[in-house]
This record gives sequence, C-alpha cells and structure tokens, in this order.
Amino acid sequence: MNEFKIMEQLDRIEKLLRAGKTVMSLEEASEYSGISRSYLYKLTAKGEIPFSKPRGKMIYFSKEKLDEWLLSNSRKSGREVKTEAIDYAFRNKKSFL
Repeated sequence: MNEFKIMEQLDRIEKLLRAGKTVMSLEEASEYSGISRSYLYKLTAKGEIPFSKPRGKMIYFSKEKLDEWLLSNSRKSGREVKTEAIDYAFRNKKSFL
C-alpha cells in the first residue's frame, strides 16, 4: 500500500470517529458543516447559531443543535406541496361546493 492510500484511509477513520462526538470545537464544526471558520465566528458573534463558551474563550457546538440549525428553514419539494394541496382539498371539499 502506498503512503497516499494509507493517509486517505486514516483521514476516513478520523472523520468516522468525529461523527460519533456530541460536542465539537469550532474547527471540527467547520469541517463537519462545511462552513468556513471565519463565517462560523461571524454567526456566533451575531448570535445566529447555537454555541457554548464555557470558560469564555473556546467555542463549542452541540452536534444535535448544529444539525437542527443546519436543517432549519427547509423547503418542501413540489411533490410534497402538491400532495398537501390535494389532502387539503379533500378535507375541505364542503367549503368548495
């Protein structure tokens, strides 16, 4: 096995281990979310993202809260909107008559 493949596998193993963590540092949260460190700092300064600062210096993120924040403000697909419209029309068909 060449050195590149070994490093690649080691990187995958490290990512799998990080995925099991429930609390992440700023750097880990940046890597996990795909958001740059500088933008994460801006989001924390504006209070737009949930974080903890237990000793007043280091910033930590709860994986659960970060996942919720990342998935907030979701958009429905066209199929979901159509299904809801049909369901609504059937439930309220008396008001259409």
